[in-house]
Formats: sequence, C-alpha cells, structure tokens
Amino acid sequence: MGQEHCYHCGLPVPATVDLSVSIDGQARAMCCVGCQSVTQAIVDNGLADYYRNRDALPDSPREALPDILDGLKLYDHADFQKSFVRRLGASEREASLIIEGITCAACIWLNEQHMAKLPGVVGVEINYATRRARVRWDETRIRLSDILAAIVAIGYRAYPYDAAKSEEVAGRERRSALWRVFVAGFGMMQVMMYAIPAYIAGPGDMAPDIEALLRWASLLLTLPVVLYSAAPFFRAAWTFRWRSASVRPSRPACGRP
Repeated sequence: MGQEHCYHCGLPVPATVDLSVSIDGQARAMCCVGCQSVTQAIVDNGLADYYRNRDALPDSPREALPDILDGLKLYDHADFQKSFVRRLGASEREASLIIEGITCAACIWLNEQHMAKLPGVVGVEINYATRRARVRWDETRIRLSDILAAIVAIGYRAYPYDAAKSEEVAGRERRSALWRVFVAGFGMMQVMMYAIPAYIAGPGDMAPDIEALLRWASLLLTLPVVLYSAAPFFRAAWTFRWRSASVRPSRPACGRP
C-alpha cells in the first residue's frame, strides 16, 4: 500500500501521524495539526464545497488553498475568525494563536520582535509554556493573514489556538524529547564503559589496536548523541542566526553569556 497524502495540502503523511477530518462523512488523512485545524475550520464554516468540487490535488502543495479561499484570505474571513478572534474596538482585534516550532526563550523574543515591527500590530504576547500567542492589531492597517505570513517567513507556523490541539502538539514534543534523552543517556553510558579501560590501564597494559578499537567504538556511539539527541540545539542555534538578522537582536541568543 502506497503512502497516504494529506487531503488538504497534498504532502505525504508521515507514518507516525494519525490525523484526520471528516468531510462528507468520510475521514480524510491530514499530515499535521495545522492542516487538520484549517480543514476543520473550512468544513465547520460551510466552505467544504472546495473539497467536494475538487477532482485532483493541486500540482504544488503551495497552491493547496482554492482560488475562492485565496481571494477571501481564509484567515481574514469573518466566519473563520469567530472561534479565535475577539473584537476590542472599532478596528482593533485580538487573536489567540498557537505557534509551532518554538524551542527556547529566544524564539519567543524573536517572534514578538518580528511581529511588533509590522505596521498595524498593536501588541504581541507569547506564553513559552503553552506556545499560545495573543496578537492585537488594527485591521484597517494590516490583515491577520499578513501577520501569519510574517510568522511563516521566519520559519514558524501559526494557527488558531485550540486547547486540545495545543496539548497534542505538546505531547508530541514531549515524546520526542524523551527519546532524545534516552539516546543521549544510553550513548553516554556506553562511551564511558569503553573509556574506563583506557583510564585505569597502566603503561603497556593495553595493546595499541585494542585502544584504537575502543576509541573508534566510542566515536560511533557518540554520533547518534550529536546528530539526533543534540540536533534541536544545533538546528535552533543555526536558524536563529539567520532569523534574527531580520529583526537585529538587541540581546544575546540562548546559550550565550
């Protein structure tokens, strides 16, 4: 059986993902919580004609939204905003969003700084623990879709806040973190096991080929720790360098004194 593709965007559905949305009574596979959230909103707001009338997936996932939704700017549609946007004044609005991809306090700062510099954005507050963001803006000067596009432009994803989906994202991140800790701990113990003989052996007690074998074994056991367990740290450090260029950080990134 071939790999399933997301019914909304057309991207392959990872084997570890089991998400779906019921469209016309049939469960349709989704590749991520973001696609699931948008698709559910489309269906709930009576816009499922797009899925009923579509007879093929778009040629490119970037063209996933239909022309009618692209014209309406889905996130700017009043019916779509009912569940997560609050009216504060004649033109001021506040949206509750969840931002995926946040890994450290510097990510919070970067997103807040980047959005705060957009003309028309009145205020931004992001909770590190829940990844929940409250964004206030003047809709006469900027649209919500423009704010979301600015978030995507710096490598993050934002979609309407939902407590259940927020917990699902947090649970997935916790499981991934636990696996990384397990790999790091196992690798550390095995490397120490191979290192101890070199520490306690006296001059001439260990043959050179055995010593070289233990060093090569330690190197091989260290690779999963560096490439898998420590990957989020290195990836965040690398991407932060480029993301921060757009907002000229005034304070150091994570991990720096």
